[in-house]
Amino acid sequence: MIQLRRSADRGHAEHGWLEARHSFSFSEYYDRRWMGYSNLRVINEDRVAPGTGFATHGHRDMEIITYPLSGTVRHQDSTGGSGLIRHGELQVMHAGSGIRHSEMNGSYSEPLHLLQIWIEPNEVGVKPGYEQSALDAETLSQGFVRAVAPANETGAEAAPFHIHADAGLSLAWPKAGSAIEQPLRTGRRHYLHLARGEVRLGEQTLSSGDAALIEGESVLALVAETDSELLLFDLP
Repeated sequence: MIQLRRSADRGHAEHGWLEARHSFSFSEYYDRRWMGYSNLRVINEDRVAPGTGFATHGHRDMEIITYPLSGTVRHQDSTGGSGLIRHGELQVMHAGSGIRHSEMNGSYSEPLHLLQIWIEPNEVGVKPGYEQSALDAETLSQGFVRAVAPANETGAEAAPFHIHADAGLSLAWPKAGSAIEQPLRTGRRHYLHLARGEVRLGEQTLSSGDAALIEGESVLALVAETDSELLLFDLP
């Protein structure tokens, strides 16, 4: 079964310095039908004005992934983690027993466009931490690549990031005209988010911001109509 979640049906917030689209209930956007999907709790698509951003604030017991689409994120946190994150890099933060951080637009002239993702952990009170790593564009153009895996998963060492949650994230950047057939793990739910581009999924076409909730399927088959970027979550 595949259920589509169209970009235009997401929550929308406009704060002047920030325009946000919420895939699930968040802040002032509330829809009890869309509180999350399994332990995937937040996918916010944020557009942040130059010289602004999310000032220092706190989190605990959440796995937080930052995926820049364009522009530069300037990160700082209470563990001493800091850095500039651009498109082609991924950031994972383990809030654990408590962390304070800021995510600011690192430019005073260019806007920032990013995805902020929250996944509920299966371990609480862990030591907070921060990781950042570059992605391999060439490999991602060939199909889905496991980028984030549960820390206790067999074979998880193949993924560059590990989280304290029963969830994984694979990424793909197919070129226009590319076909992908991705096996799906039996007994799991999957959530496909199209960060940008256009893909054909069966008889349906997905555009930037669209998503597919997938259950009971063994293979995900799609064709990229344009150069695209896809995130595929593997969930309990």
